[in-house]
Amino acid sequence: MVIVTGATGHIGNVLVRQLLAKGEDVRVLIHNSEDITPVFGLNIDMVKGNVCDISSLLAAFNGCDIVYHLAGVISIMPGNNKMLYEVNTAGTQNVVDACLKAGIKRLVYTSSIHAVEEPPCGTMINETTGCNPNAIANGYGRSKALATAAVIEGVERGLDAVITYPTGVTGPFDYRISEMGQLILDFLNGNMKIYIDGAYDFVDVRDVARGIILAGEKGVRGESYILSGEQISVHRLLSILHETSGFKMPRLKAPLWLARFAARFTPYYYRLSGKKPRFTSYSIDVLHSNSDISSEKAVKQLGFAARPAEESIADAARWFFENGYVKSIPVPIKAEQL
Repeated sequence: MVIVTGATGHIGNVLVRQLLAKGEDVRVLIHNSEDITPVFGLNIDMVKGNVCDISSLLAAFNGCDIVYHLAGVISIMPGNNKMLYEVNTAGTQNVVDACLKAGIKRLVYTSSIHAVEEPPCGTMINETTGCNPNAIANGYGRSKALATAAVIEGVERGLDAVITYPTGVTGPFDYRISEMGQLILDFLNGNMKIYIDGAYDFVDVRDVARGIILAGEKGVRGESYILSGEQISVHRLLSILHETSGFKMPRLKAPLWLARFAARFTPYYYRLSGKKPRFTSYSIDVLHSNSDISSEKAVKQLGFAARPAEESIADAARWFFENGYVKSIPVPIKAEQL
């Protein structure tokens, strides 16, 4: 029996599907407030629990051999540091402690590339770059770096654990609408009138899930593995969506100085409107950060492989169409594209 925390998330629900396809008996940890739509109807054992409550973790881990820990909070908004720490950092510490107490054979922790200290542009980011919480300015990245440090400290205490670092995840099965999913939906629903350029490394959620399983099977105790895909620009991403859907691309590109100025005020808008954040100072920083990222270690040691970004982004758009997330279709979509 394996157990997955964060099973209703984008990576989590795809990981559950792949584990089931491999014939694994899968248990998932579900918070009382969670919408179970992403895993509804799957042949899984659902147990209630909370990573912030170690007693519930101990009960959930009973009878399991492997823990895939993905539960966490992703935030590109300022002012959420307390919640990020409680769930991402303290919650992961609880998972580590529960694994040690329950005698779990292996923990596979999904961290984030944002937990890795960013070197200057022109320097390739790999597993030797390091994970230094004090060198990371944003709350989300710092909380994941601290969580990663907790897992490494657990290894020193005798835990068999491996760590994966996915980059920007995209692709189908995006039930809860990820940050990348929101950008894609804004385009498809005609809500993107202006864009800012930049670039980042995007990887398909299906490849990440497969990489996590490979880390569990082949990863070396105490080692970490970057699961990256391909660096593409925002303009190219929008072009792929245009080619997939036939929808028009936004014509206006905001200069970086104007985008940074406007981003000072967008958090107030998102809080008042209740809309999912997309355009913040943090998201701008990410698109203009060092995204030269290597997954060579995972390729060589695990057999990890990533499909082209064009395929992943197109599949994400098709999935949103097929599942009713797109409000209208202003131009005809070819049947084979759906």
